[in-house]
Amino acid sequence: MRTNNMGVLVLAQGKPKGRRLPLLPLRGLLVYPSMVLHLDVGREKSVKALETAMLEDSVILLCSQSEIHIEEPSPDDIYRVGTISKVRQMLKLPNGTIRVLVEGLVRAEILEFAETSEFYEVQVQELPEQEETNSEIDALMRTVLTQFEHYINLSKKVTPETLAAVSDIDEPGRLADVICSHLALKIKDKQEILETIDVRERLEKLLDILNNEREVLELERKISQRVKKQMEKTQKEYYLREQMKAIQKELGEKEGRAGEVEELRQQLADSSVPEKVKEKVEKEIDRLEKMPATSAEGSVIRNYIDWLLGLPWGKFTEDDLDMARAEDVLEADHYGLEKPKERVLEYLAVQKLVKKLKGPILCLVGPPGVGKTSLARSIAKSLGREFVRISLGGVRDEAEIRGHRRTYVGAMPGRIIQGMKTAGTMNPVFLLDEIDKMAMDFRGDPAAALLEVLDPEQNSTFSDHFVELPFDLSNVMFVTTANAIHTIPRPLLDRMEVLYIPGYTELEKLQIAIKYLLPKQKKDHGLEDEQLTISDELLLKIVRDYTRESGVRNLEQQVASVCRKAAKQIVSGHATSIVMTEEQLKEYLGPSKFRYGMAEQTDQVGVVSGLAWTEVGGDTMSIEVTVMPGSGKLTLTGKLGDVMKESAQAAFSYCRSKIGEFDIPADFHEKKDIHIHIPEGAIPKDGPSAGITMATALISALSNIPVSRTVAMTGEITLRGRVLPIGGLKEKTLAAHRAGIRTVLVPKDNEKDLKDIPESVSKDLTFHLVGHMDEVLKHALVRPIMKQTERVTVHEG
Repeated sequence: MRTNNMGVLVLAQGKPKGRRLPLLPLRGLLVYPSMVLHLDVGREKSVKALETAMLEDSVILLCSQSEIHIEEPSPDDIYRVGTISKVRQMLKLPNGTIRVLVEGLVRAEILEFAETSEFYEVQVQELPEQEETNSEIDALMRTVLTQFEHYINLSKKVTPETLAAVSDIDEPGRLADVICSHLALKIKDKQEILETIDVRERLEKLLDILNNEREVLELERKISQRVKKQMEKTQKEYYLREQMKAIQKELGEKEGRAGEVEELRQQLADSSVPEKVKEKVEKEIDRLEKMPATSAEGSVIRNYIDWLLGLPWGKFTEDDLDMARAEDVLEADHYGLEKPKERVLEYLAVQKLVKKLKGPILCLVGPPGVGKTSLARSIAKSLGREFVRISLGGVRDEAEIRGHRRTYVGAMPGRIIQGMKTAGTMNPVFLLDEIDKMAMDFRGDPAAALLEVLDPEQNSTFSDHFVELPFDLSNVMFVTTANAIHTIPRPLLDRMEVLYIPGYTELEKLQIAIKYLLPKQKKDHGLEDEQLTISDELLLKIVRDYTRESGVRNLEQQVASVCRKAAKQIVSGHATSIVMTEEQLKEYLGPSKFRYGMAEQTDQVGVVSGLAWTEVGGDTMSIEVTVMPGSGKLTLTGKLGDVMKESAQAAFSYCRSKIGEFDIPADFHEKKDIHIHIPEGAIPKDGPSAGITMATALISALSNIPVSRTVAMTGEITLRGRVLPIGGLKEKTLAAHRAGIRTVLVPKDNEKDLKDIPESVSKDLTFHLVGHMDEVLKHALVRPIMKQTERVTVHEG
């Protein structure tokens, strides 16, 4: 055995000598003689080697791997020189690994690897320390200690107590090993120290390493001091920012404006924006890149770029053109509403034929609670499109529609563009709710701004003040809702297809309550079907006596009230299930809140049943006329509006014009006072549909001929007795049916509206189409009114 000129031991040729020991390869760790440290052992072969060592004399060879990432090292991956160590303690951890306390004893070199599959067993030769003491060794030891002290002072990573402990070591080889174990060196450098057997050579190598480390640390310190001296108090923020940049760079994160610009360019490359938009975005990104990070305009440009990249340029959802499925969806979500459903199915059919059709603009008009908003949502569901809704109620700023110009602070796109970004596609169903409730002031007219949005010929190039680029809205299916159309500007109304939803009949409300409202409220209140039973008759009673509306919103509230009180009864233990009775209904909801006009019990003079339309549906009203001695004064009571007053005046004039034809006093307009009264005077009443009713009541009172109690009528009158058409015939007819009327007089021009009346109602009524007052009197009075000429002829005979 001999040593080379580097002090590393070289084995002589010949038969291997030494002892046989189990081998434990180490990753990222190296053990020197005299070192005591803990190791965690987890690899299967390493555990086997450790267990074998513990069965014998607890001695094992510890060698480092050349590459730390190798899980199953081969002999070529293990350094040949290691440390024979003693296992002092061994503890099995819950995770399956073994923690051992080892003490390095002596250097050793692997002579050969033994053949074994369970663990590495090697033939080793000990490499004892070659201790020598002379002046040169002493000088080296002192120099190494001095350099180690400088290292400790500069690095601050080694405690001063370590220096005190190291200073007490007399053996030069051990001193070199202990100091090297405290240095933050690579395994390769530490292995070189381990393989150096000659003590003097080992100290010299360690001294070179300490000198290099000290120089690096001094250079770092000088750089830090130089940077610190260049800093002033006003540059503190800049310094912190630079430090943050350095940390981000080390972490691989994007930094500052450059990283921001790079991210935007990547987003642009990944998007499918049109060429013109791409050019605009690239130009804005170039502007952003040249701007200082502290520039206020930079945030404005960034916001603008984000909006352009966030819009769904060229993104479409494919329409589901399955007619049967669409019809099932609409039927499942809504009862009735035949015309809107039919219109949606027509759109689907045409779309299936032509493949591309400009989105229609539907305006759903009807009173609150009839399901306009939910119908729009069902339309989107049936088409398989995204749904987005904005409310226009109270909007009075044009910028809410067209957006703000980017020169303003806090500028944003209009609500149309915002809605399109929310939808994420170019062809959603877009609901503009409460379009009749927009206002205008000095900031502009938002209704005028909507003209471009809702014009199929213009909205393919819709221009938003913020975006400043044309945006295609022609594929959007716009749906608007309104309670009344008279507040919608005429040019805007002309651009929309109006679909009236007048309200639900009693029978429709009953079906909605049975099929939708009651099951929904039971589920919302945690009630099983058998826990609460309400008959159809009681549901109809709720509809008639506890609600008065065109829609079903209040009806749903009343049903929810019943479910709440039933849930309380069940939870409190008073009942396990409830079968609702009329007495319980009154207990839950109180006495009836509303009453409807009913037909008169007897035929009376001067009393006629009229039909009226209200916002909550139709109703009957009795018009009463009393004739008294007087001076021809006409008194109108019952809080009549201007139109009703004019109708009364027209009826009065018509009666005066018929003095020579009807058997009525010729001087009634001079010697009689006439009082026309419509009961429930606190309720405002107006509308052109009570003219013939007033005229009939007047003629009945003047001729003393009763009016049939089973007849009700509606229609306006001219001065010559012609009957004019009216609106709301469906609601009025339902009110007549509910009041027990059997005959309804309808203007002849309203014949087309009779088809809208439900068959269940029309089969119980008799309709007479009237075009003149003579026909009205013929059907209304219990006996014909005799003309004066006919009466004279009878007397002469």
